Amino acid sequence: MKKILLFIFLAGTLIAQAQVLRPNKWTFALSQSDFKPGDEIELIFKATIDPGWHLYSSDFDPELGPMVTEVVFEPNDTYELVGGLRAINPLKGYDEIFEGEYTYFAGKGEFRQTIKVLKDNLHFSGSINYQVCTDTDGRCIPFEDDFDQQDFGIKYVKKKADQPTTEVKAGSTYNSSADNNPATMGLWAFALLAFTTGLLALLTPCVFPMIPMTVTFFLKEGEKEGNAIRKALVFGLSIILIFTVIGTLIAILFGGDALNNLATHWAPNIFVFLVFFIFALSFLGMFEITLPSSLVNKIDRQADRGGLIGVFFMAATLSLVSFSCTFPIVGSVLVLSTQGEFIKPIVGMLAFSLAFALPFTLFAIFPDWLRKMPKSGGWLNSVKVVLGFLELALGLKFLSVADQAYHWGILDREIYLAFWIVIFSMIGFYLLGKILLPHDSPVERIGVPRLILAILTFTFVVYLIPGMWGAPLKMLAGYLPPMSSHDFDLTAARALPPGEEGNLCEAPKYADKLHFPHGLEGYFDYEQAIACAKEQKKPLFIDFTGHGCVNCREMEARVWSDPKVLQMLRDDFVLVALYVDDRTPLPESEWYTSTYDGKVKKTIGKKNADFQITRFNNNAQPFYVILDNQERLVIEPKAYDLSVENFLAFLMEAKRRFEAGEYVKDMQQ
Repeated sequence: MKKILLFIFLAGTLIAQAQVLRPNKWTFALSQSDFKPGDEIELIFKATIDPGWHLYSSDFDPELGPMVTEVVFEPNDTYELVGGLRAINPLKGYDEIFEGEYTYFAGKGEFRQTIKVLKDNLHFSGSINYQVCTDTDGRCIPFEDDFDQQDFGIKYVKKKADQPTTEVKAGSTYNSSADNNPATMGLWAFALLAFTTGLLALLTPCVFPMIPMTVTFFLKEGEKEGNAIRKALVFGLSIILIFTVIGTLIAILFGGDALNNLATHWAPNIFVFLVFFIFALSFLGMFEITLPSSLVNKIDRQADRGGLIGVFFMAATLSLVSFSCTFPIVGSVLVLSTQGEFIKPIVGMLAFSLAFALPFTLFAIFPDWLRKMPKSGGWLNSVKVVLGFLELALGLKFLSVADQAYHWGILDREIYLAFWIVIFSMIGFYLLGKILLPHDSPVERIGVPRLILAILTFTFVVYLIPGMWGAPLKMLAGYLPPMSSHDFDLTAARALPPGEEGNLCEAPKYADKLHFPHGLEGYFDYEQAIACAKEQKKPLFIDFTGHGCVNCREMEARVWSDPKVLQMLRDDFVLVALYVDDRTPLPESEWYTSTYDGKVKKTIGKKNADFQITRFNNNAQPFYVILDNQERLVIEPKAYDLSVENFLAFLMEAKRRFEAGEYVKDMQQ
C-alpha cells in the first residue's frame, strides 16, 4: 500500500511539473458605458488568481527583482493615455532574497488605466506583461496576454454616412460602489485611513534617521532661551503645513510623480546627506551653528523669531527626507489632486501629516523633559554625542540612494559597512569613556545603563563584521546597499578557485548583461551551450530562470551555495541560464514565429520562454533540465526544492545516467 501511495505521489508531482499552468485569468470592463470624444474613461483590468498563487503588482521598484505588472498599449490617434497604470489596493510584502518591499494581489486583483477619447471610432490594443508565483512549491511564471477594445465590450456600428461609431455592449458598465479605494471612500473613512497610514509611515527606513536628528537639534535649541513647548508645537505644525500645502500644490501643478522624482534625485539626497553630516559635526562639538551677527541682532529685536526659523528649517528637512519612503503611502492621496478633487486630498494630507507629526512633536519636547530630570548635567552632552554618531551612520543612506541611482560606485556595500563598523565601534568606546570630545567631562567610572548600552553596541558591531565577507545581514536590508554592489564575497569567490580554468568553450553571448551566481561560469544562449556540451562530452544543465524570480534567487542563495553542489555544477556540467523575462532585443534575423502561440519572438526572454513551453511543456521557474549530447532528457526535470540533499542527489543521478547512456524515453518531444 505504501508503495502504491508513493507511486501516486511521484506521478502527481511529475504531472504537476509537466503541465502548462494558467493560474491567472483576466476580465475587462469600462468605468462608464456612454462616452464621446473629449471624455476620460477608465479601462479596468480584473485578475482572478488561483488559490496558493499571487500576482505581482505594478507599484513597486522594478529594479527590486520581481517582475512588475505592465500594460503596454499600441498607440493610435483615437485615444491618449492619461497618467500611468494604477494598482487598486494591493497587499504589501517584504522579500528577504531581494531585500525590499513589493506589492502583490492574492485571490483578486485590479488595475486601472485612464484614457482620453479623441475620436468616435475608439479602438485600442495592447498586452499585459506580468508574473504569478506560488509559495507552495516555489514556481514563478511570466505571462504576456493580449487585449483589444472588444474585450472591454466595445464594438462598432455604421452610421448612415458610413462613419464608424463606438458602441458598448450591454452589461459592460462597471459598478465601483463597492471598491475600497480612496476615490470612492467617504470623507471621514478616508481621513481615518490617511491618519493610520501616517502612523505606519513612521516605521519606514527614511523616517527613522530623523529621530536622533530631531532630538539632538532640540537639545541644542533647549540651551537657548525660549519656550520649548512652543518650539515643539511650531515644529509639528510646520510638518503639517509642508505636507499638506506644498505636497498638494506640487501634485496639482506637476502631477503625482513629482514628489517621488524629487525624493530620488541626486541633488536633494546629497543635500540631506550634507545636512546630516554638518549637524552631526556640530553635535559632536566641532563647532556651533550660528547665524550672522547682523541677522542675530535683528532677530533679538523680534522675540526669538530666529529660533522658530530654525525649527521650520528642521521640519522642511524632515519632510524632504521622508518623501522617498512615504510617497508610496500618500501617493493615492496625491493622485486625487491630479484628478480634479479638491477637499478630499487636503483632508487626507491633513490627517496623514497630523499622525506623522505627533510623535516628532513629542520628540521635540523630550529634550526639555530630560533637562528637568534630576542630575541632568554632563550625561546630557553624552546623549547629544551618541546621537551625533548615529546621524553620521544614518546619513550615509541618502548618499547611498544617489550612488545607486546614478551608478557612481563610491559607496558599495562593503565600504558602507566599513563606515558603520568604525562609527558604531567609536560609539562603544565613547560609552566606555575611552573617547572624550570637546564638551565632555572626564569619565572616572561608568554606570550600569551605560555599560549595557556599550555591550549592545559592540554586539551590533560583531554582527556587522561578517557582512564584509558577504553575509546578507537581512535585519538591515532597508539601510544597506544591495548585495549586487558587494565586491568581496567569499561565497562567490570559492566557486572557481584561483589558478583553475573555467569550462567554457568560447566567450558567452550576453555576458555583459547576464551572470551566474557564486562565480560560476556558463552560457546564456542554448545553441552556444549545447555546442560546448557536445565538444566537452558533458551533460548540459539548463537553468530556466528570470530576473524577477524570487525563488530562483532563493535556490541560488540556499542550495547552489553548498560547496558540494557548487563543485558538481562547476566540474561535471556545462551550464546555461535561460532568462525567460529578459528584454534584450534579438537581431531581426533571429526573429521567429512560435508554433505554440503564433506570435513573433523578438527578445531573448520570449525566445527562452517559448523554448521552455514548446520543448518541455512547462512555463514555471525555477525549472532545471539536464540533457545529454543528443539533446535528450537525462533525468526528470526538477523544480523549486530548498533541500540541498535532494538537489545534490538530482545532480549525482543525472551524472550517473549520462555516463551510462540512459535517458528518459517517455518524456522526449
